[in-house]
Amino acid sequence: MDNLIIFTEFVLMDISSSGELEILQGLMFLVIYLSALAGNLLTIIIIVMDSSLHLPMYFFIGNLSLIDFGFISVIIPKLIMNSLIGSKLISVKACAAQTVLIISFGSTEIFFLVVMSYDRFVAICHPLHYGLTMTPRLCTQVAGVSWAGGLVSSAVHTGTIFRPPFTVSNVIHQFFCDVPQVLSISSQEVQCPECVTLAVSACIVLLCSVILFSSYIHIFSAVLQMHSAEAQNKALSTCSPQIATFILFVMSALFAYLSPISHVSTIENLLTAMFNCMVRHFANPLIFSL
Repeated sequence: MDNLIIFTEFVLMDISSSGELEILQGLMFLVIYLSALAGNLLTIIIIVMDSSLHLPMYFFIGNLSLIDFGFISVIIPKLIMNSLIGSKLISVKACAAQTVLIISFGSTEIFFLVVMSYDRFVAICHPLHYGLTMTPRLCTQVAGVSWAGGLVSSAVHTGTIFRPPFTVSNVIHQFFCDVPQVLSISSQEVQCPECVTLAVSACIVLLCSVILFSSYIHIFSAVLQMHSAEAQNKALSTCSPQIATFILFVMSALFAYLSPISHVSTIENLLTAMFNCMVRHFANPLIFSL
């Protein structure tokens, strides 16, 4: 026990060894961050201010923009600050807080994508019942359940990962507290319970994916049966942004969590994390605007 080292800080990935390049990359990340914030914030303001957009579809899009707003704000400001001051350290408490919010926003986004697919399913496959089904009360309830589900998921995962002190290593080969990287430096007492939690979460994600794919299969079947080309284009135009957002989400998740965990800081780690944490949340407002 005298030789046991308990870490109170983590060392994040060193993106650049040059001080000038660190400042340059910090300014680049700042521009991307402000652009993403402006796009998502503008989307939310337009939906709130324009009464013609007070519909279930835009209500869910507004929530999705809020998720993007929060997700990118959890990671990028710390990265910008570390780049500008030349620091690579993050406290265990700050890392735990970052992990809570990352998992919460990510889980909530999955739930909202499923809800949005069901919304389009009702609108296209059962248009006469849309007003009776997707009521404001139901939309508020499913939104609340989605946010609550994300918070519960993050609390369970973070409580499992950060329960005992870290004694294996304090080096995270990523520029933020990425869950696979944090788990890789945890002790066996942490990894075993977290594997069970991850298995349960994987089953929930699989169920959500089945519901989502089933909704879009029924939607495309209904669209193909439409005799009017104008009706087909209108139906597809309301679904295509959500499908594009879902594809970006799946691609980023596959790159981030199914790729082998690297124990060295590489440019591939940086590019993968940038796509997952920055590009996707920057592109979503552009997709929905189009």
